[in-house]
Amino acid sequence: MEKSKVKTFVSWSGGKDAALSYYRVMGDFHVTHLLNMVAEDGRISRSHGIRTDILRLQAEAMGITIVQPRSSWETYEAEFKKTLSGLKGRGVEVGIFGDIDLEEHREWVKRVSRESGMEAVLPLWGEKKRENLIEELIETGFEAVIVAIKKNVLGPEWLGRRIDYDFVKDISKIKGVDISGEGGEYHTFVVSGPIFKKRINILKSEKITRDRHCFLDILECELTEK
Repeated sequence: MEKSKVKTFVSWSGGKDAALSYYRVMGDFHVTHLLNMVAEDGRISRSHGIRTDILRLQAEAMGITIVQPRSSWETYEAEFKKTLSGLKGRGVEVGIFGDIDLEEHREWVKRVSRESGMEAVLPLWGEKKRENLIEELIETGFEAVIVAIKKNVLGPEWLGRRIDYDFVKDISKIKGVDISGEGGEYHTFVVSGPIFKKRINILKSEKITRDRHCFLDILECELTEK
């Protein structure tokens, strides 16, 4: 079977790396689903703390189905594999993951995919020059904003900033910070780009703190024409 015909899901956080991974495989695979793990109460995502209804709106802007299984951290793997089995039953054979160089993450997604009868593909894996990934994101037309930061690394003034060349210049000055946020220094939410049919406008948000992180809690959005 041709790769472009193979049904595929994208492990979805709402952020730039998942979006760029999706973009890179568009010509090779047929992406049918986004998979977004959410907290037990169903309110926020497990990865970036984004409200689940905002992520559903994002999927609507992309014109694709999103599945949002609930889990605790203790049941995360079991629920993830259960969801993969369900997708497998719908003909999905491949999972796309946005990891760059965290070997522990790569081993995990490879294993759980294999145990669920799927193949894991990591389009960004091994990219040594982080600037290349950010430049590709910007130059291909993606628009993303910072929605989470480690508060011992970055200050709350970074929340809401767009990923652009000014961002690259400023964050490059901070010693010990991965420009792509691969160490969890920051997370993003994509509002537009080549995989989107409509643009997301953030209408209302507030900055909040949970444990070691600060978040831009997006409260209200609207979809507009690109």
